[in-house]
Amino acid sequence: MDIADWRKKIDELDRKLVELLNQRAQAAHEIGKLKRGAGMPIYEPDREQAVFANARKANQGPLPDRNLMRIYERVMDIMRQIQQEEIAPQASANAGDTELDSDVND
Repeated sequence: MDIADWRKKIDELDRKLVELLNQRAQAAHEIGKLKRGAGMPIYEPDREQAVFANARKANQGPLPDRNLMRIYERVMDIMRQIQQEEIAPQASANAGDTELDSDVND
């Protein structure tokens, strides 16, 4: 394969990643609704560690675990924000689009 072929492959993979990330965001949104209804906190440190462990376990490389965890930390930040917006939409609206609440996850 030449560079153009590899770039086409990357573009295809990026489309799949976007689809999967949006599916994950929808799932996080639904979990946020359930947590709101049950009066549960968003932040669950044990769950966060389980997500990280699951990602590390699935990692076959060549991406090193440390880099994968950096990506997952950011994904988790965004998912926390999605849940926070579901549970406390007024507070999230006041916080602005660039701030993330580091005390919430899933």
